Parts: sequence; structure tokens; C-alpha cells
Amino acid sequence: MINITNILVPTDFGAPADAALLYARELAVRFNARLHLLHVADNLQICTFAEAYPDMALRLQAELEKTAREQVDARLLDSDGSGPRTARAVITSPTPVVAIVDYAKANRIDLIVMGTHGRGPLGHFMMGSVAERVVRLAPCPVLTVRHPEHEFVWPDALTTVAHA
Repeated sequence: MINITNILVPTDFGAPADAALLYARELAVRFNARLHLLHVADNLQICTFAEAYPDMALRLQAELEKTAREQVDARLLDSDGSGPRTARAVITSPTPVVAIVDYAKANRIDLIVMGTHGRGPLGHFMMGSVAERVVRLAPCPVLTVRHPEHEFVWPDALTTVAHA
């Protein structure tokens, strides 16, 4: 049997990442796994703006990380307490792929579930794909969820009836 105890969802707070979180939450509940939600914040200290205005860059970096932590927390709140066990992380890094892979290694992640934008060939060539690079470098399997996704995760029948 497959033993999944830790599931990682990297998020940029976009719709594809939110779709991936739905999948990961369902998998975490079914496998009784811990759900890790990770956001990689931009490192403002490495831009030229920081050289000219170091104090302002420090304040902006702190605000960026605070806002990211709030958004991570908001995505993990379950008002009824029915969700899986969770871990939250905001990491500052200029390279999201490296940060995601390093987090997966350090936290013994068994499965990464991440969203992908499903760009066409030109968009992929111009912008690359974080998901594709994570697939190549990850120490574990990676499930990519394209947005809009195929509806595998359905609402609970009782919840559906209650709202009807």
C-alpha cells in the first residue's frame, strides 16, 4: 500500500494553486496525511530598488511576508475543524523551484500537488514552467492540476442536500 504522510501544496495564491489545494486537501483527509501549504515570497533584497532604498525594501519585504502568511492561513481555515492536519510556511527566495524542492526534502514530503496554468507552447517557451521544473527535480511524485480542472473532487452529498 502507498504510505502518504506528508503532502505539499506550493501556492502563488492563484486559481490553479487553489484548485490544487482542493485535490491535496481531499487526499490528505483520505490518507490521514499532514497537509503542508507553502508560499515562496519574492526576495526584494536582491532587486536594484533595495540598493537605493534599503530601509523601504526591508519594510516592504516584511509586509509582503506578513500578507503571504495571512493568505496561507486563510486558505487553511476550516470553520468546522474537519480538515486535515496542516503545516504552514512562507519562505523568501529568488528561486521558487529550489525553495519548493528543498522544502520537500527537508520535510519528508511524500507527494507534491501543484497547480499549472496550462499555457500554450509560446507562453511556456517565454515564461517556463515552475511545475515542470519541480516535476524534474522533486524527491517525490508530483501531481499537477491544470486550471480549470476536471472535477474529481465533489462536494459531500449531505452538504449538497443541505444547501438545496
